[in-house]
Amino acid sequence: MSWNHYQKNQEEEAELVSKINSAGLINSTLENLWKDCYNAISSGDFLKWNRKLDSIWLILGGEPNVPEEEFNRIDLQLHKLGNLNMKTSGFEGLPSGWQDVRSKQYIKLREKSLFLRKLQNKQGKGTAYQSEDEDDWD
Repeated sequence: MSWNHYQKNQEEEAELVSKINSAGLINSTLENLWKDCYNAISSGDFLKWNRKLDSIWLILGGEPNVPEEEFNRIDLQLHKLGNLNMKTSGFEGLPSGWQDVRSKQYIKLREKSLFLRKLQNKQGKGTAYQSEDEDDWD
């Protein structure tokens, strides 16, 4: 094997390892952000839920052919509903008129979450991915 051939193989291998490591880190980061989302949902912290979804968007939105308009539409509708900074574990005890607002905010955050999860799966960074160049690994 010539030196140039050996060097080319080393560079290709290094690039492959780098891509695999990056993918693993991205998937780990996404998984941690989703866990934080579920914790925020459980505690009624809509502001934290939304911030974690925005963090997920920053990872997924950088890919080519991302439907930015859809994300922006959902986000704008959510922000028009008002302040998310009210922690509640349910709808009891809310100030008068806030039950309807919180319900609408919850529905919009859920829509934003599902949009991002579907986008993640479509990009092959989620649960619904099967590589086209690999057989089943049974």
